[in-house]
Amino acid sequence: MGEVILVRHGQANSDAQDEESYDKLSDLGHVQAAWLGAWFRDHGERFDRVICGSLRRHRETAMSMGFDDAGMTVDSRFDELDYFNLAHALHETHGIPLPGPAEFAAHAPAVMEAWHRAEIMGQESFAAFEGRVTEALLEAGEEGRRVLCITSGGVIGMVVRHLLRLDPTRMAHVLLPIRNSSIHRVEIRNGQMLLQGFNATPHLDTPDRAHARTTY
Repeated sequence: MGEVILVRHGQANSDAQDEESYDKLSDLGHVQAAWLGAWFRDHGERFDRVICGSLRRHRETAMSMGFDDAGMTVDSRFDELDYFNLAHALHETHGIPLPGPAEFAAHAPAVMEAWHRAEIMGQESFAAFEGRVTEALLEAGEEGRRVLCITSGGVIGMVVRHLLRLDPTRMAHVLLPIRNSSIHRVEIRNGQMLLQGFNATPHLDTPDRAHARTTY
């Protein structure tokens, strides 16, 4: 049996209005990642390989977890979808304004459906994003090996879509509750990939860390 363990990055700059400004951890994001790294070590979690997306927030999460450049592989296929560009495209095409935190739950399904129908596009098409994430997942999954992948919520949502054959709206619903520094497990058994765990944050379970259970 093998396992792919996907981790969402720690909290990023949630006040940002563009991708470049968003792409760095907040102070809390560094703390979340450090707590997660300590939890893995304290519970004897060992990995045959560590893969990190190429974005700054991925690398900063990995470093705060206790990994360094020598101990991990950088793979841009685990990079996030460009939601800011997609949101602007949806506004230009359908007149739907960019969301605030309260509107995001309705906005994300609209983005995913329009992107899937190729009515809007950011830096890549929905099909291209789906293809690269699925390819990266299939390469990471290997019998007898445990692989840790530090990535983003959109990638995790696409992995769940692939495993459970979700439509774009349900994929968006999966994205919404994904917490910063959360753990998602895919089991490799007899050549099959099975979703074994979703959105776990055991390192944040104590009452004194309730403030750190963030989604953005």
